Amino acid sequence: MSFSTTQRKQQVLATAAGQPSLLQQIGMAGCAAVITVTFIHPIDVVKTRIQISSQYGALGMSGTTKKIMAAEGVSALWKGVNAAWLREASYTSLRLGLYEPCKVLFGCTTPENTTFLKKFAAGSAAGALGSLAGNPFDVLKTKMMASEGAVPSISTTAKELMASQGIKGFYRGIDSNVARAMVLNGTKMACYDTAKGIVVETTGLPKSSLVVQFLAATTAGFFMTCTVSPFDMIRTRLMNQPNDARVYNNAVDCFVKIVKNEGVATLWRGFIPIWSRFAPTTTIQLVIFEQLRGFMGMKAL
Repeated sequence: MSFSTTQRKQQVLATAAGQPSLLQQIGMAGCAAVITVTFIHPIDVVKTRIQISSQYGALGMSGTTKKIMAAEGVSALWKGVNAAWLREASYTSLRLGLYEPCKVLFGCTTPENTTFLKKFAAGSAAGALGSLAGNPFDVLKTKMMASEGAVPSISTTAKELMASQGIKGFYRGIDSNVARAMVLNGTKMACYDTAKGIVVETTGLPKSSLVVQFLAATTAGFFMTCTVSPFDMIRTRLMNQPNDARVYNNAVDCFVKIVKNEGVATLWRGFIPIWSRFAPTTTIQLVIFEQLRGFMGMKAL
């Protein structure tokens, strides 16, 4: 065997060894998500209060924030953040980390056969898998954010939920949550991927540019809010209803009752706080994820 052939084999092996594994991709996505949610969580608390209470809804985003801080203290804005960390480490790590492998499974191997619908399907599939893993933490997070008074601990909330509802309580709202995750991640990744291509064509900047990633992520955040708001409302109502006074039987029943009793517009109640959360969350999350991919020697999405 010649020296040049041996050298080429060593280069190929070195390149293969340097390529991050699927677990590393999921780990990078999880890191990006946990960092992001730490800063964005107060907006999620305000959004949840507005969705479950017409009183908070009438106050709006700033009024709700002031009322929470006055009655419960500043720390109340981070209620449930530990459950949010666990949710992001399971849910978001999978829905971001599995997007590229899912694209390949759906046949996105060349620019010519990579359509918007295939990107949406890949994002939806990754979102569904992530949602199944993260639903228990999502339920805990929602209940902790909605509670008024002293900041509850995640262990106490979990024990109370287990005692009153059993293991099925951790999967309350799973139907609406999976549907939401599919629409959210499908919209997010397909719009982000497509917007990046448009920005690159328009500006001539590379995909790895922070400007390209920022503009694409901001665009994706807006369209996510438009498509996800109704699912978010239904999910929040289902997860937060008490076990001894059930109002909704399932996602469809919840949808029908909200529209019938409160009007169609209620499905988009909290649109501004949702967008206020999605815009920075999507931007920070995707930019950090992209930068970590570059650091690990991976090409931009």
